[in-house]
Amino acid sequence: MTNPLPAPPGADTAEIPEVHAGAVSRRRHLWLYAGVAATAAAAGGGWAWWRNQVSAESSGASQAFWDLSFETPTGQPLAVAAFKGKPLLLNFWATWCPPCIAELPLLNEFYRENAAKGWQVMGIAVDQPSAVRGFLERTPLDFPIAMAGLGGTDLSRSLGNLGGGLPFTILFAADGRILHRKIGQVTPENLRQWTRLI
Repeated sequence: MTNPLPAPPGADTAEIPEVHAGAVSRRRHLWLYAGVAATAAAAGGGWAWWRNQVSAESSGASQAFWDLSFETPTGQPLAVAAFKGKPLLLNFWATWCPPCIAELPLLNEFYRENAAKGWQVMGIAVDQPSAVRGFLERTPLDFPIAMAGLGGTDLSRSLGNLGGGLPFTILFAADGRILHRKIGQVTPENLRQWTRLI
């Protein structure tokens, strides 16, 4: 390609950049920026993926879970051991968590439809007791709620919730083994799949 600009008299034409070279340079910069942006996005996505992953539980955490006891919102004791012997859907939630609130009616409906078939649902509220009581007065639930307070986050981490995010749901077999874990809002399809695991 020839230089479209005439060279001034006495100038070395090798020092005058061609328009084509400038366009190539701009393209290289765009590719460089795109590469940096893609790398940053991948790194951010990787961090978000890692934070939201479910890992294996802490050593012996699921066994220790069955020995726990909580209070219900009305102040009654709630022993986890009473749930052993039937499949249990355990759901960690909080009143300040929009996806938690969005999935509670679905979990309540699942409990109503499947309790006679041996299915159990238990909610663990990772929240202030007064907030939970106020919420349940407005939106009653049929399944039992355990008041774990902010310590519920540590419990969920010990059971495999790396980032401590909510909602977090665990499917236990009748013998107490963990069959499945999920971070994020439960869907009807999740529930259909989980009932086939038992």
